[in-house]
Amino acid sequence: MGMPLQTMTMTEFLAWEEQQADRHEFYCGEIFAMVGGSARHNRVILNLASRIGDHLDGTPCQVFAENIKVALAEGYLYPDVMVTCGKALAGDEQLVSDPKLIIEVLSPSTKGYDRRDKFILYRTLASLREYVLIDPADRRVEVFTLAEAGSWTLVDQTKASALTLQSIALTLPMEAVFRGVETGTA
Repeated sequence: MGMPLQTMTMTEFLAWEEQQADRHEFYCGEIFAMVGGSARHNRVILNLASRIGDHLDGTPCQVFAENIKVALAEGYLYPDVMVTCGKALAGDEQLVSDPKLIIEVLSPSTKGYDRRDKFILYRTLASLREYVLIDPADRRVEVFTLAEAGSWTLVDQTKASALTLQSIALTLPMEAVFRGVETGTA
């Protein structure tokens, strides 16, 4: 996350962003421009969203990728991939307030923000059960799962043959997560 562009209220931000060509995140009155991702970044997002969507078909859960905001008490963020189980069919909503699973695909410019600040903000959501960080350049996969008494447990799945998402009872081969993705620096 870079320097804020300007400050406004949450209501003003929603109206303002509807008029913008690019996506912006908003927190505590400040607006932050979203940077574009690489082809590798986008490929992993699409791989995850399509496989998770197939898995959730016929359930009350839905997967969204990149363009739907998560509503926080003091702002709005754009996760790369998220699952909500609030209703079975998508409508015209632009906000989700009850994600069960959030996945961030890391970029060199945002990985510190996603690991630290975004995770702190997402943990304020009572519905969140799992937070996943995927670095497509080095194929690093870290899964944080909500445990007893509100603590978060980290399982490094980097060397695993499959990505295990307990929150939605899905085991996905790592080759499916990284299909079509070159290794190396982003």
